[in-house]
Amino acid sequence: MGCYNFDALTERRNTNCIKFDLAAQRGLPEGVLSYWVADMDFETVPEIGEAIRNRTRHNIYGYSMTGDGYYDAVIEWMKKRHGWETKKEWYFYTPGVVFALGMIIRALTEEGGAVMIQRPVYYPFGLMIEKNGRRIVNSPLYQDSDGRYRIDFEDFERKIVSEQVKLFILCNPHNPVGRVWTKEELLRIGDICVRHGVRVASDEIHADFVWSGHHHEVFAALKPEFADITVTCTAPSKTFNLAGLQLSNIIASNQELRDKVKQEIDKTGYDEPNVFGSIACEAAYRYGEKWLEELSDYLEGSIAWLEDYLKEKLPLIRYRRPEGTYLAWLDFRAFGLSGEELDKKIVNEAGLWLDGGGMFGGEGEGFQRLNLATSRAYLEKGLEQLRRVFGRG
Repeated sequence: MGCYNFDALTERRNTNCIKFDLAAQRGLPEGVLSYWVADMDFETVPEIGEAIRNRTRHNIYGYSMTGDGYYDAVIEWMKKRHGWETKKEWYFYTPGVVFALGMIIRALTEEGGAVMIQRPVYYPFGLMIEKNGRRIVNSPLYQDSDGRYRIDFEDFERKIVSEQVKLFILCNPHNPVGRVWTKEELLRIGDICVRHGVRVASDEIHADFVWSGHHHEVFAALKPEFADITVTCTAPSKTFNLAGLQLSNIIASNQELRDKVKQEIDKTGYDEPNVFGSIACEAAYRYGEKWLEELSDYLEGSIAWLEDYLKEKLPLIRYRRPEGTYLAWLDFRAFGLSGEELDKKIVNEAGLWLDGGGMFGGEGEGFQRLNLATSRAYLEKGLEQLRRVFGRG
């Protein structure tokens, strides 16, 4: 028996929770079950709450900064969990990874410049590119005969050259398709970027969720040449369910890149972090490892349970186990529905709120993203509603 009960489901409604309380504002039916946005329904590490409560005893919340304890905790976590030796001066913080990506795009490309992504991919990548007046260049992933997503390296390099790409946003582990890129794949991508003078924004926010048989490789740690062109985006928010505290750890060993991005951040007026964000981050990395290990076992069990359930009761929905992340990428294309038809059927007939695949790019049409980071009972309830609509026999 573990120390933590991940089967317990804490009621999140009426807490201004986006995952559950936003449904009415979006015009979704009353009672729809939510499995969309990528946060978790689990209570976080108890020591995080204790650290926050201890801070509130000093009932003054003026301008605050990150202390040495914060840096020591993050540096030790990166070393122990990912084998990456980092230094305090490499770090800066932002209120979120998407914010950081916007700043990186502005700092490292010109107005109208080309930024490469690999769709289907986390949709804010494209939004940040377009909203900051840059141009999306898509080198789409493709599926092999087993349904595993692959990189088209020839297309990747050809478009970098023809479109004069200056920045590539890497997603590793990949959201939503669940790939954990191998060392060989990352080396090949990195060598192409170095050869053509392309900088890399590496989104590694899901790096702490990598499943059996797979290993997360920190892109910047693979070669000194890669470190020199890379800004790495990490955060405790996915790992420990802290998104609302708004603190991300951004890492760049190259001082020129680091200074350019920080200059863009300065233009926004953002300066001091949320005091509770830095306190929670430090406590998470100091005391959260056992909680994370038990949570990972639970999530990996849910991943296997989902595979068995779909094979038995929803065989027309194709599913390949994610190699990383707690997100399932479900293929509904056998039903012959358009993306819009599929979205409406899932909401109005199955009573579920998932993320429609089309938002991740045209390559995601016919897919749905399902968040597995909830109790097994709540997951089963949603799958049963899905079965009543999409089951056969």
